[in-house]
Amino acid sequence: MPEPTPEPIRVLYVDDEPDLRQIATFALQLDPGIAVESCASGRAALAHAAQWQPALILLDMMMPDLDGLATRRLLLENPATAAIPVAFVTAAARTHERAQLEAAGAIAIIAKPLDYTRLAQLVREMLGRPEP
Repeated sequence: MPEPTPEPIRVLYVDDEPDLRQIATFALQLDPGIAVESCASGRAALAHAAQWQPALILLDMMMPDLDGLATRRLLLENPATAAIPVAFVTAAARTHERAQLEAAGAIAIIAKPLDYTRLAQLVREMLGRPEP
């Protein structure tokens, strides 16, 4: 009897820049073990994460209306999303920003510009899920 196919790793990518969302989504989908969905805002991510229950949220820091830190705080306040790990994606990765993101519970901080060729591998490393 063949072994069952493992559930794909669900990744929610949140960024207000449509081009970056599209490229990141495409890069992650190249890994057959990753299922990816995206949101254009922190507010959309709050609802989608609660419903879809991703294994990881890749969260842009600089977004209008609700930035990454505010989105993270609201995710932590909701019992349905509080346990979902978050990695921040940011162009502002200086020491004091990093400390602030780590204090918010980031499992990783990924500097922009992203290395899209390694994005799926980074997701797997963050979650401790090596390639099959």
